[in-house]
Amino acid sequence: MAYRYGDRNQQFFLPSKIEDYVAKDAVVRAYDVIISCLDLTELGIEICPNKVGCPQYDPMTMLKLLVYGYSYGIRSSRKLERECNYNLSFIWLSGGLKPDHKTISEFRKKNKTALKAVLKQCAKLCIKLDLIDGNTLFVDGSKIRGSASIKNTWDKDKCERYLKRIDERIEEILGECETVDKDEIENASLVKMKEELKDKEALKAKVLKLTKELEEENNKTINTTDGDCARIKGLQGTQAGYNVQIVVDEKYGLLVNSDVVAENNDVAQFANQINQGNEVLGKLCNAACADSGYANTQELKKIDAQGIKVVVPSQRQASKKEASPFAKENFKYDKEKDSYICPEGQELEYRYTNKTENVKTYQIKDKDICQNCRHFDICTKSKQGRKITRLMDEEIKERLEKNYEEPDSKAIYKKRKEKAELPFGHIKRNLKMDSFLLRGKEGVRAEMSILATCFNIIRMISIMGVTTLIQRLTT
Repeated sequence: MAYRYGDRNQQFFLPSKIEDYVAKDAVVRAYDVIISCLDLTELGIEICPNKVGCPQYDPMTMLKLLVYGYSYGIRSSRKLERECNYNLSFIWLSGGLKPDHKTISEFRKKNKTALKAVLKQCAKLCIKLDLIDGNTLFVDGSKIRGSASIKNTWDKDKCERYLKRIDERIEEILGECETVDKDEIENASLVKMKEELKDKEALKAKVLKLTKELEEENNKTINTTDGDCARIKGLQGTQAGYNVQIVVDEKYGLLVNSDVVAENNDVAQFANQINQGNEVLGKLCNAACADSGYANTQELKKIDAQGIKVVVPSQRQASKKEASPFAKENFKYDKEKDSYICPEGQELEYRYTNKTENVKTYQIKDKDICQNCRHFDICTKSKQGRKITRLMDEEIKERLEKNYEEPDSKAIYKKRKEKAELPFGHIKRNLKMDSFLLRGKEGVRAEMSILATCFNIIRMISIMGVTTLIQRLTT
């Protein structure tokens, strides 16, 4: 069987025009048209073609390079510079411009606020194309590592341990210095000890400053590399990073909004994320859905009060475990007396209200009743008798749990996984997003906005095709 061999000395010519470098139905042409539809002035990017001084690179071209590069997992400014020199699609997209890595990096840093708003304009473009209808919104979150090490995360206990070690070492150094003869001032060991003493005192001042910041800002942890990131726990263990939130539309699974928060869980995010999504839509959605990680009654009722159907299972409903015979669900609540009746017919009276946790506590009046009960040790092991807590918004919680059990709610929740989890799968796997490059909330929100825009664009191309999409946007 014959073989084909390449010839490095074979002469050939590229097309005379850069416009002919890519095919008419090439994917890069769709990126070019979609980004061209964005309003840079509305984003907050300065447009001043008559500005004096050294000519700058066209902001629209720089934005196209960032979005297109991120869409293929190319996020590093040095890699983007390389693509602009060797990749024909990048050469075509930039019109032959070859910005260096410093220029690309500076553009990204200086326009964090503008880049954060790119997804909103892209979502509004999808609304105009009738790809987003805003009837049902899904919320989901995922942990992504930040540009910082977990070793640089400090809490109160760590500060106290370090201060104790530093003080002990300072005392040791001072004791060693006293043993050195006064005449041996130029002794190398003495000079070295003085330098170490200086370093330890500087480290002590730094740790004391961190301790003060933790107390003043009432934070549990602080990272010295990226002060905005938090200690997050994920499948890869504990890391310094962020909790990424997305709002997804039901129709085609396109992203309506993205956000980044420094929280280790999703408990306090539901209302905020849905409200941001509704702001982009310019209207209220009909239904809002999320998993049990968002099951916080105080958050859910904020959306429920707006007339939006809330589809979020409680932790009990999500676990699908049958309640034990003496679980709270099997105690009957007497609204008139404001008390509970246990399965054995004994009354648990109201005792006090914890306004901090927004709960009311009920307990058996006579502890001997519980201790003499045949179910003692099964129902409770407390010598004070059985105790039950009730949310101030318990009625709302019960109503929302009933809403989740409805057939149409079950149908909505069934779609949640395929709609809300697909974007994270694409962003983490296909776009190779394992950690943020920028630091601080503004930076990571800008990066997440670009990544979310990349997902929307590839979905738009999958739904409509390159040629049809370009025709719809240019006519």
